[in-house]
Amino acid sequence: MKSLDPRVNRLPELNGELAPKAPLDQLGTFEVFTQLHENKPYIHTGAVHAPNEEMAFLFAKEQFSRRQTCTGLFVVDTRNVYTTGFTEDDQNIYSSVPDQTPGTGNTESYEVFHLMRRGKQHEHIGSVEADSYQGALSLAKPEFIDGKPVFNVWVVKTSDILFNDEEDKIIWNTLPEKQFRDAIAYKAGDKLKDFKERKQADQ
Repeated sequence: MKSLDPRVNRLPELNGELAPKAPLDQLGTFEVFTQLHENKPYIHTGAVHAPNEEMAFLFAKEQFSRRQTCTGLFVVDTRNVYTTGFTEDDQNIYSSVPDQTPGTGNTESYEVFHLMRRGKQHEHIGSVEADSYQGALSLAKPEFIDGKPVFNVWVVKTSDILFNDEEDKIIWNTLPEKQFRDAIAYKAGDKLKDFKERKQADQ
């Protein structure tokens, strides 16, 4: 039976076999983190699709920092993000993390991100020197736990992250002055209030 859907009819005949994907046929996914103010933590802002991390960085700058205050930005391939499971209610995810893991002796820097509230984004909490993702989690447990529930943790090797350079920061210097890009600059609520008061006065 032939489909009446034109999208299906445009598909090539596969003869029961799927053809291999061509290089760069599907772009990779990269996670984007931004710092809104100096000395504030980096927060996960979203994701972009790109063929490599350099292009991902350019896309991220355009999409997530062009219209808002920003003092720093970095991207990391989603495949390089180690994630824990999610907890329920007020249970802390660190309760399921072992205190110690067998080590290899070869350590490197890992960045740790916490999800502190459901519906919010992951926030950079600090760095540890470890020999594995699991080892980084074990070290983060006594280092960063403060009694508040942590629902989920991301761990990323520092070497897998593409950070902005110092010279990149110049592109964000004028953002706070461009308030015309924000709806709040037009004070629509105040204008509506004035309009209503004038209408009442005329009646």
